[in-house]
Amino acid sequence: MKTRTQQWLLAVGSALLLSLPFLLPQAGALALCALVPLLWLERTWQGRGFFWWHYGTFVLWNALTTFWVCNATVGGGIFAILANALQMSVIFALFRWSRRHFSGSVPYLFLAVAWIAWERWYFGTQISWPWLVLGNAFARTTALVQWYEYTGTLGGSLWVWASNLALLGLLCAWKEGRWPRWNGKARAAALVGALLVLLGPVAASLAVGARYEETGTPREVCIVQPNFDPYQKFQSLTQAQQNAIFIDQAARALASRKGDSTAAPLLLLAPETFANDVVTNFVPEGRTFRRFQDFLQDYPGVDLLFGASSWTYLFSDERPTRTARELGEGQWAEAHNSALMTDRSGRWEIFHKSKLVVGVELTPYPALFVPIDDALGGVMGRCIGQPEVSNLHLGDGTPLGCAVCYESVYGEYCTEYVRRGAQALCVITNDAWWGNTPGYKQHLSYACLRAIETRRDIARCANTGISALIDQRGRVVARTPWWESTVLTGTIRLREGETFFVRNGDIVGRLCVFLFLLLLLALGVKAIRGEKTGDCSE
Repeated sequence: MKTRTQQWLLAVGSALLLSLPFLLPQAGALALCALVPLLWLERTWQGRGFFWWHYGTFVLWNALTTFWVCNATVGGGIFAILANALQMSVIFALFRWSRRHFSGSVPYLFLAVAWIAWERWYFGTQISWPWLVLGNAFARTTALVQWYEYTGTLGGSLWVWASNLALLGLLCAWKEGRWPRWNGKARAAALVGALLVLLGPVAASLAVGARYEETGTPREVCIVQPNFDPYQKFQSLTQAQQNAIFIDQAARALASRKGDSTAAPLLLLAPETFANDVVTNFVPEGRTFRRFQDFLQDYPGVDLLFGASSWTYLFSDERPTRTARELGEGQWAEAHNSALMTDRSGRWEIFHKSKLVVGVELTPYPALFVPIDDALGGVMGRCIGQPEVSNLHLGDGTPLGCAVCYESVYGEYCTEYVRRGAQALCVITNDAWWGNTPGYKQHLSYACLRAIETRRDIARCANTGISALIDQRGRVVARTPWWESTVLTGTIRLREGETFFVRNGDIVGRLCVFLFLLLLLALGVKAIRGEKTGDCSE
């Protein structure tokens, strides 16, 4: 590079191109070239000190797309931005190191598989923040990725890397003087290969989308968006008052079917953490549960799914678990973020959210962090989730998967609902912690990817919006406004069958982990032997 200005333009250009697909609708294609400026800057860099350039690029990308986390927790938001960017830079630094020992295109293959292997690993750790997985760049451009039913989100990450590396190859051939020396066949092969990488998945998506037929038994849905400010929820309103508001909204929406035993079955949804008085030891005795039972007596065929901040009481002279909080002498409690299903018969089922938000809900690695948290006065969340996914069931026995808030970001996790028989998916959430920022829009869009991966309709209930109905192609067919008390009614399809991704899981991620470990082993051997190419230094 000739000037520092050009270097800044390349670094900032990559950050902007990486960010725009997460911020603007129908901008996913920008991800296919977003890494080229950074990779070209790296290729032309002379000497040491490049770490701060790629780290700065990744910090800017994270900040532009996830700054809104700071609205809920300033410290947590800054930590998420800096820590996530650091992990990305560790991968990039490994790539820089590999260029000292590998030659040709091998370092770039190493970079791609290492990045995707890291994304796969990030899905399964206790400290997990996979919001910016590259495959999520197409969450608002779902027409391009209908083939996610075969590959899942990491298939999109592979497409992003393949496209960027193909374009980089053409750029390098031109700038480094190889292009004029190639004959016509070589040039044609290079161009055709790049076009296939760029446009082949688009053609595949159009073909998959054209042949796919939405099927299933219709089920009416009523989604209530009560619009409670979560920061003032229990300061300004009691639980009884909140119950009254919800029931009034539901009653007006269901007025035509009151007392009608011939009405078609209907699913009624309330958002995440709606109730705060559910004790798992005594669910039927809870005030909100009893109030809902009274309401449902007038509505035959209605199943109600609602979220709750629930508790399990434990009795022991000593702390029964590392995460239990002491209520009194010999009395302890464990917290959950739960989803409950019930109908007028009084039957009920409960599911505890498994994928918990670090810090807010989860104290990771309890043996290490709980003593620290105790010393700080208990500032971290200590929710307990279920170790395994389980479905809830409608009144006729139909299985239904319910992802609680953050769980809808995890593609392979959500497929477990379908493997266990779920015929549709629900998402209950409360996105108002972030304010009117891109956060809630991004969160909605990730549910669209889950619909494609599983080919299931999704009913999404958000406390303040956006509540939505999403079809099996990942299209939002109906939605509510943001920050408005309203009700959304419509229909979802109950469908059986499994997609390739549901049956086989994340093959792309597993393959990349395998290739990364092989290349890492080869890199280690070369480093021990002192074999160097001299292409790069950090």
